[in-house]
Order: sequence, then structure tokens, then C-alpha cells
Amino acid sequence: MFTGLIEEVGVVRRIDHTHHSAQIRIAADRVLDDVKLGDSIAVNGACLTVVSFAGGEFVADAVPETMRRTNLGRLQSGARVNLERALRLGDRLGGHIVSGHVDGVGVVRDITREGIATVFTIEAPADVMRYVVEKGSICVDGVSLTVMDTRETTFRLSIIPHTGEHTALQYARVGQWVNLECDLLAKYVEKMLAGREAAPVRPGLDLEFLQRHGFA
Repeated sequence: MFTGLIEEVGVVRRIDHTHHSAQIRIAADRVLDDVKLGDSIAVNGACLTVVSFAGGEFVADAVPETMRRTNLGRLQSGARVNLERALRLGDRLGGHIVSGHVDGVGVVRDITREGIATVFTIEAPADVMRYVVEKGSICVDGVSLTVMDTRETTFRLSIIPHTGEHTALQYARVGQWVNLECDLLAKYVEKMLAGREAAPVRPGLDLEFLQRHGFA
């Protein structure tokens, strides 16, 4: 689990593509302080596993599902990426609950200034927009942000200077693809409500299921 509070901006050193997968080498500093093999690091919001590290760099594998769901396949050497280590029990949850499982990609349609803020307009697919609500939370390239307002196919975000200066959003351009993760709680609530409407809840063990699979 993550919080969506970026610890540092890393730099992609190399990407090796093989069979719809990729191995990504990233230069970093802070997230490597206590790194171990098998640790999880969110790269632009996508939870990846550290498979090796040395000399201020770490390597992570991106499987086909990750490549389909995220913008990692579009990265090139020199690209800046948002990095965050997994949440530890006892840490402050300053952002919101982020799983690192990207729901889909959106496109930056507009970037404008409004006072000290930078306002992003992002177009997203319908299966993402269904969970986007005004003043709700959304994770954009790993950054926990509050939705300013929504339209049918777009939503807007107001980025404060600190967030802009300490994340890769400072390098974002119109037309760029960004990773989107919706509010996890919203998806669970929808699933539960859909199940409640489809069939009544039966408390206790489902004996029919257990018998069908030889457990009872």
C-alpha cells in the first residue's frame, strides 16, 4: 500500500523490452536508503518489485498486464518518474489509500495557471470517470490529488506549488499519458452494492460451495 505522497523524482536510465514485458532501470536516491530485494516501489503509481539494485539505481520488471494498464511502456531513457516506497505501519497517511494498481491511463488535455496553482485538465476513459467525484481523491502518476471538478469525460486538478516542484508533474505536457488509480474504497462499495442487488446475503459458510468443491 502507498499514500500517493511522492518521496523523490527518479530518472529512467534504461528500458529493455521483451515479449510485451519490460525491465526498467531507474536512478534514485532516497527510496534506496533501506531497499531490499523484493521491496515494492511505486513508479508513476504502478507498484513494481525491486529485482536488483546497486550504485544508486534499481531494476524492476514490468509484466504484460502492467504494460497494458500503464504508461510505463511509453517511457524512454531520461524520463522523470515519481517514486514512493511502500507504506509502513505507523506512518502518517497524508495522502489517501493507494494500492499501486493502476486502473487505466488518461491524457493531459490542458495545463493553465490560476493564481499560485497549476490546473490540469485530464481526459479519462468511462470506466475510470465513473469513480471520479468532485472533491474526491484520485492518484495521477502516483500523486495523491483532490479532484477540483468533473465533466462527462474530463476532470480538473489544482496543483499547489509544492506538489508541482517535488513531483514529475512539473515536466508534464499537453498530450502526455498519465497513470490513473481510482479511490479503492469507491470500487469496493460499488462491488458490494452490486452483489447485494444481485442476490441476498447469506450469513455463515456457503455449504453449497464447499460441498461442490469437496470440502464438506
